Amino acid sequence: MKKFGVTRDMTEGSIVKQMVLFALPLMVGNIFQMLYNTVDSIVVGQYVGKEALAAVNSTTMIINMAVFFFNGFSVGAGVLIARHFGARDHERLHNAVETTMAMTFVFCLIFMIVGIAAVKPMLRVMSTPEDVMDDATTYLTIYFLGIAGLLIYNMGSGVLRAVGDTNRPLLFLVLTSVLNIILDLLFVLIFHMGIAGVAWATILSQFISAILTLLLLTRSRDIYRLTWKDLKIDSGVLREIFQVGLPAGIQSVITAFSNVFVQSYINFFGSSCMAGWGCYNKLDQFIMLPMNSMAMAATTFVSQNIGAGKKQRASRGTFTSIMMSLIVTGIVGIALVIFAEPSVRLFTQDASVIEYGVLFLRANTMFLLFNCVNHVLAGALRGQGDSRGPMIIMLLAFVAIRQVYLFVVTRFIANTPFLVGFGYPIGWMTCCLLEVSYYIVKRKHMKQERA
Repeated sequence: MKKFGVTRDMTEGSIVKQMVLFALPLMVGNIFQMLYNTVDSIVVGQYVGKEALAAVNSTTMIINMAVFFFNGFSVGAGVLIARHFGARDHERLHNAVETTMAMTFVFCLIFMIVGIAAVKPMLRVMSTPEDVMDDATTYLTIYFLGIAGLLIYNMGSGVLRAVGDTNRPLLFLVLTSVLNIILDLLFVLIFHMGIAGVAWATILSQFISAILTLLLLTRSRDIYRLTWKDLKIDSGVLREIFQVGLPAGIQSVITAFSNVFVQSYINFFGSSCMAGWGCYNKLDQFIMLPMNSMAMAATTFVSQNIGAGKKQRASRGTFTSIMMSLIVTGIVGIALVIFAEPSVRLFTQDASVIEYGVLFLRANTMFLLFNCVNHVLAGALRGQGDSRGPMIIMLLAFVAIRQVYLFVVTRFIANTPFLVGFGYPIGWMTCCLLEVSYYIVKRKHMKQERA
């Protein structure tokens, strides 16, 4: 296996070893990144109240709309950078890095302005109860005010992932996640800042991770170095990034917007159900870490190997990623189903909130195995440069089918928390069926073309 500095060349060597070495630090890093919002929920749930917990939890869907769109752009940039890295084309890699970071700074300004302006309207769309509205507004406004730190870190770490470096972004996340916990407790328990305190703790910590990432990129002597004097937006490079990243971003935003409507169905049942649903979603995100990490690994692995002309190795890497994701997710899922109640108790001691959280966890968790296939196949397809296919399939399954299900079930069968929450597995199973079929047809078509 060849290495360039601290980068990782994934075009040679054991596929399993490459995947593990790439995905493991990425998964641990994602755990620490999730700790930002999860620790916020734990602190307000234990020390402020269930209304504040419901406020923090219910705002996740709105934050995700912005972050997911940007992550789509990050995926497009990562695919392009990884492909140039695999092809050893250093000049184009350099242009891709400069364009990517320049566009990131533009997005930071846009997302801050639009995000703050959209806080109240989005909370109204979600039918947020009045006893939660003030806290949710405060948390979201502060979060969008400092969203630049999150976006810059995510893109900087995306550049590093594209060239195989997942270790140093992990180190930055560990440091700033610990800082976030300290600041959360300091602002809430000592300064009595309530929900505003956890929001300020989060954005301050994220800014520090962004600064550390920028320092690494600018002071590096490796091939992905960020050179400020070369910072510009190359229209050709940007077009290539958007060809992959824009469909992924649109799909993620529309899916997140659809989940806002799912949240509105949950909000109908009151703050206890909202808080329980939020606890389930926090734990659900942790279960999804293995599949998300393997999907990112598959994207980089496939991109580098396509760039190096090794299409068969790219296909083997995709299958390996799926199997590893299924095994790890299954083990984590079983553990969480067994220990559902103590897991929810991490966030709150309120009996009604715990009851709802346990209900959602035990009903939905094991269906996430379908999502392993969904996310890894989508990652592999994007690594090939096909972002449109996964976008259409996921929009159909996660948005259209899920919303039709919720409409029919709540109006013609029964409007219960269990049936509303089961809208998630319905989307996952539909997506799996469609995406596997699409991938098989696409592979047959590619084989016919080579023949």
